[in-house]
Amino acid sequence: MSDQRPWLKNYPSGIPANINPDEYPTLVDMFNDTFKKYGSRTAFSCMGKELSFTQIDKKSRAFGAYLHSRGLQPGDRIALMMPNLLQYPVALFGALRAGLIVVNTNPLYTPREMRHQFTDSDVKAIVIAENFAANLQKILGDTNIQAIITTSIGEMLGFPKKHIVNFVVRNVKKMVPSYSIPNTVTFSDALKQGKRFSLQEHKGEPDDVILHQYTGGTTGVAKGAMLTNRNLVANMLQIRAWMGPFLKEADEVALNPLPLYHIFAFSVNCLALMSFGTTNVLVTNARDLDSVIKAMKDYPISLVTGVNTLFNALVNHKDFSSVDFSHLKVTVGGGMAVQRSVAEAWQKATGCPLSEGYGMTESSPVVSVNPLDDTGRIGTIGLPVSSTDVRIVDRQGNVLAYNQPGELQVKGPQVMKGYYNRPEDTKKTVVDGWLCTGDVATIDEDGFMRIVDRKKDMILVSGFNVYPNEVEEVAAAHPKVLECAAVGVEDEKSGEVVKLFVVRRDKSLKEKELIEYCRGELTGYKVPKHIEFRKELPKTNVGKILRRELREEAKG
Repeated sequence: MSDQRPWLKNYPSGIPANINPDEYPTLVDMFNDTFKKYGSRTAFSCMGKELSFTQIDKKSRAFGAYLHSRGLQPGDRIALMMPNLLQYPVALFGALRAGLIVVNTNPLYTPREMRHQFTDSDVKAIVIAENFAANLQKILGDTNIQAIITTSIGEMLGFPKKHIVNFVVRNVKKMVPSYSIPNTVTFSDALKQGKRFSLQEHKGEPDDVILHQYTGGTTGVAKGAMLTNRNLVANMLQIRAWMGPFLKEADEVALNPLPLYHIFAFSVNCLALMSFGTTNVLVTNARDLDSVIKAMKDYPISLVTGVNTLFNALVNHKDFSSVDFSHLKVTVGGGMAVQRSVAEAWQKATGCPLSEGYGMTESSPVVSVNPLDDTGRIGTIGLPVSSTDVRIVDRQGNVLAYNQPGELQVKGPQVMKGYYNRPEDTKKTVVDGWLCTGDVATIDEDGFMRIVDRKKDMILVSGFNVYPNEVEEVAAAHPKVLECAAVGVEDEKSGEVVKLFVVRRDKSLKEKELIEYCRGELTGYKVPKHIEFRKELPKTNVGKILRRELREEAKG
């Protein structure tokens, strides 16, 4: 790549080439500023209950004071393990104000995964939704957890909704397995007790680690990416710089169906959009599409963040067309590749382009995003965000020319400090300040990037590389296909061949018809040799399709 940062020439007007990552020394400084600025405006809403910036400010102070009263010290780790609830931002901001390091934890983790994460990070305290407490009980003895704060789904919804929701969750849906853990305190009690103390707010440093964000664990063991104040402040400012020209301060309403414990929603919604005075409408269970659509009808949603599978499910939902999209200005997809057919269907249904972005846990997470005006390019992950450098290298580390596939490497103030207690893994992943993403990508003369595929998902057919994304993109465009996933399976002749798992939109779809269709769009070795129809595909609870699980099944 000859010219430096060729992408800058394609930045929409009003977007700076660089941000100042030292604008706020710490994340706490940022949200103190935000709480003051937007006071009585609604910050977060969940199931119809709203909390203003001032209320979040007061409650999080009380929560931070409670943590200190329990003997927790700056630098101690606290796990947050719950779906999207109003308790999450209160606990998050309270813990950070008290100087604790937050360990975001997926509530669907098995006891084995919980044990690994809590012992690996040496977690001392946890806020956990009661639905998952039975799993905590099984492994508690293996951890150093001293303070356990439980919360119920309805706890902050006010009277009478709190009691109705909890009754349904506990007694009708039976979603709370019985558990017995001594010395737990409820979230409401923690806030009540915390009000008796005044919080000694921790004065942190830019380079302090404030978040252990565990990477999916798709490559062996899950590792805790150490993200600092400066990393998260930088990424928050980068996102704000990119969205700013298209949004109005203190005037936007964002739909937040992705869980806040996931780094995408954490940085984009909980930090960047909140710092802009946006109201975040939390969806507790995005798999319940009716609740997502209800939120879209209840609020004048101007911004949506999500993943491909969610957008696909929504545009295929019978009630989606009855939503009023007149306020919708920005839709951003991340977490996995956005398929062209889905992006086109979304734009047709809503009148708003679906802009794909790209990020990794290790980069706090946003690396690139498509311009939010009409210059975005479907099928690309857009342009690197402000203050970010990228390059494409071959296996020897040589920088490649435009449009040559190789490993994407990233440098910028959002790149993590390293993996917690894993210096060897850190050395392999961050080399001379460059984050080695493990993703195969290309970059063109205009600075637009494409992810060709994850290195480890690549299928090798007779020595030829086949990228599952490409096969899936073609198959998903067939009108009778709802969603699909491609993996490599062993083959005597060619080493591997492509197997496609398909969820049908139309029951009449036959294997032969789909293979013929793919043959018209793909060169011979890329065409699926095996097709298996399924009712559903395995997914993470962010909605990312688990190719790894399908690969293992195909082996078995």
